[in-house]
Amino acid sequence: MKKLTFCIVVFFAFAKAVLAQETNAPYIFTDLINLEATPVISQGNTGTCWSFSTSSFLESEIERLTGKKVDLSEMYTVRNTYPIKSENYVMRQGKAQFSEGGLAHDVINSVSRFGLVPVDAYSGLAPTENRHNHAEMVAVIQAMLDTYIENPGRTLSKKWKPAVNAVLDIYLGEQLTQFSYNSKEYTPQSFASAMKIHPDNYVSLTSFIQAPFYDSFILNIPDNFSNGSFYNLPLDAFMQSIDDALDKGFTLTLDCDVSELSFSSKQGVAVIPKQSENAKLAVLGPEKEKMITQQYRQDEFENFNTTDDHLMHITGKAKDQYGNIYYKVKNSWGTDTNRTKYDGYIYMSVSYMRLKSISVLMHKDALSKSIAKKIKL
Repeated sequence: MKKLTFCIVVFFAFAKAVLAQETNAPYIFTDLINLEATPVISQGNTGTCWSFSTSSFLESEIERLTGKKVDLSEMYTVRNTYPIKSENYVMRQGKAQFSEGGLAHDVINSVSRFGLVPVDAYSGLAPTENRHNHAEMVAVIQAMLDTYIENPGRTLSKKWKPAVNAVLDIYLGEQLTQFSYNSKEYTPQSFASAMKIHPDNYVSLTSFIQAPFYDSFILNIPDNFSNGSFYNLPLDAFMQSIDDALDKGFTLTLDCDVSELSFSSKQGVAVIPKQSENAKLAVLGPEKEKMITQQYRQDEFENFNTTDDHLMHITGKAKDQYGNIYYKVKNSWGTDTNRTKYDGYIYMSVSYMRLKSISVLMHKDALSKSIAKKIKL
């Protein structure tokens, strides 16, 4: 009799939990891993999430490696990347994307060539500005480049490079060669070295079946103008690598699709409900989620339902009131309470990460020994 009573109690407790989950009881998150990160800021009216997310990641790396809290200049990287984008666009005679977008490895490439600087040394804002807006600047540069590509003088002028740099100087500021920080003099290269940021230590991972697993390949997505390579892992190994990194105290940069109705910055949640018609309801409270296989992930990528929309910074893990696991992801859309619920963070479900992540960038020491061996690091 006692056993029967116990079973009945357990059954009704389980039924109550299931019913609550299916009726969208509000999310209650409990952080499980919450790694150090600098405060959330806004990328303004720009498409430079790639620089904001990866700069945030490097700020966490600097604190992990040195114990120092540094606010890096996102715009220093942007300023040094536009001439490279411009050259790619011109030399491909306009048959390439010229936009504000980029990827995490573009920041690492910039560190390798141009170093790092703190935001106090290079804000990318005019004295009267307090918010980034690159719409006019990008339109001006592209119009210039298109004119040079049309070649009205019959011979491509070599003036286009200094012309692009002049525009960037006006809108973002001139390039730095030396600056003072905390009463010390640095070059951008010596500052990166002092912060212990060494570009060779960082790797990009992805998971798609068009290339062999455990090899590197160039991922053909529009923002990969620099032809960056990614190590390709099976989906389960890709997800395990994210978990391993967080467990070891390493954060990651994330490139993902945020175009789904079930991604809500306002509610601070990103999920993949089992019933797609429940997308808007699913951001209000937990629902059963779709199981994401490698093939389904691939199909959604190849039919363009999954695209590289946005980059963010993975800083931890959490669980909801039913024990479901989520990744804690730092966004760069500010902390306005009308736009975000959790101070600029998003709680992203495992299903969402499995389906909508494009890639991650991490320190190579965050990899497990078995994965590092398989990809020959």
